[in-house]
Amino acid sequence: MRVTIAGAGAVGRSIAAELLENGHEVLLVDVDPHAIKIESVPRAEWLLADACEISSLDEAGLNSCQVVIAASGDDKVNLVVSLLAKTEYGVPRVVARVNHPKNEWLFNESWGVDVAVSTPRLLSALVEEAVSVGDLVRLMTFRQGQANLVELTLAEDAPVVGQRAGSVPWPEDAALVAILRESRVLVPSADDPLEAGDELLFVANQEVERQLAHLLSGH
Repeated sequence: MRVTIAGAGAVGRSIAAELLENGHEVLLVDVDPHAIKIESVPRAEWLLADACEISSLDEAGLNSCQVVIAASGDDKVNLVVSLLAKTEYGVPRVVARVNHPKNEWLFNESWGVDVAVSTPRLLSALVEEAVSVGDLVRLMTFRQGQANLVELTLAEDAPVVGQRAGSVPWPEDAALVAILRESRVLVPSADDPLEAGDELLFVANQEVERQLAHLLSGH
């Protein structure tokens, strides 16, 4: 898979190194000469250019990319890159970094963003996830808020404890995608029993989150 990352700061370089380790092709683009630190990620391709310019994106070959990651420290830049990647080049997957929470509402489908990653939101969600049992915690939002990745840790008195995953009447627009049990990650099957302390990960429509929380907590 070919990935272009707009923004070669610490975040962009870290993402690039991880993707290269997983066997992907990566191009890092940045307009700041001081950000071009080829020795930090020597296996990546590098381009000194303004990712907000069509000519730069042509040079980057965005029409051959499967993923574009807008990872700069400027939300305006990330929005412009996302919009151009989606509308001008039809990139299948656009991921954008949200630097300031007040701008999070902009990072949606209308700006070409498939997935918006907000570090403050993610950190606060992880804090909630660490201390909350029996409460639904939203970890990430996909595609203009239509679907979320949510987590709930089953309390001992949760009504579904002891039931098999396939026998629970999950809401129509919610899918159980993983069960975290102690040090194991389980891909759920219909016969898997649910146990107290299980961390359940769902992809769910925002409209059914309350219904899902009620089903799992009994409140």
